[in-house]
Amino acid sequence: MAMTIHCDIVSAEEELFSGLVEMVVAHGSMGDIGILLGHAPLLTDLKPGPVRVIKQGGEQEVYYISGGFIEVQPNTVKVLADTAIRAADLDEAAALEAQKAAEKALSEKGAEFDYGTASARLAEAVAQLRTIQELRKKFGGMAH
Repeated sequence: MAMTIHCDIVSAEEELFSGLVEMVVAHGSMGDIGILLGHAPLLTDLKPGPVRVIKQGGEQEVYYISGGFIEVQPNTVKVLADTAIRAADLDEAAALEAQKAAEKALSEKGAEFDYGTASARLAEAVAQLRTIQELRKKFGGMAH
């Protein structure tokens, strides 16, 4: 049996995952990072995208986060997200619609235009779609 580390994935609204895992893979600000038992202590920000949890026996769960932080201590990994959703619960049609609306807002800059908000909405929609596409490619569907 592989060595495990305790992992918590929490958002402002709820705790989505808590348990022993073999590995956590997340999209850090400098690229993807993989955390195993014995990883050096670390605190870094995470970009919007997937967080993959590999549980004992190789079963995987995937979550989408809108951004946040990962904290690694000797025996625990904590993913602290602004918003976190089980990847299987992502709505591809809604993400596509949000992407179109944000792109339209960026192209039609009116008097009440807020570039920061529009670009943040676009980035979040694109990250959700990227998460859905990665799930299809790696797992042949919406694994959870």
